[in-house]
Amino acid sequence: MKISVQEIIGQTTPDERLDIIEQLWDSLPDGQIPVHPAVRAEVEKRLDAYRAGGVSGPIWDDGVKAKLLRRDP
Repeated sequence: MKISVQEIIGQTTPDERLDIIEQLWDSLPDGQIPVHPAVRAEVEKRLDAYRAGGVSGPIWDDGVKAKLLRRDP
């Protein structure tokens, strides 16, 4: 007996659906996750700028870590 996607949606909680999404995503082989060409181009542009030394990010201890620690759960 087949079950439709709409039936699954109607019979599961949002948390259960997110778990299903995660399992489906994780089942995709490496290199087979589709990436929109515009997204790929932007990533390449940013990576090129980083490699050329034209971009600096925040220092982990002073920037990112501190910001994360200030977030409310």
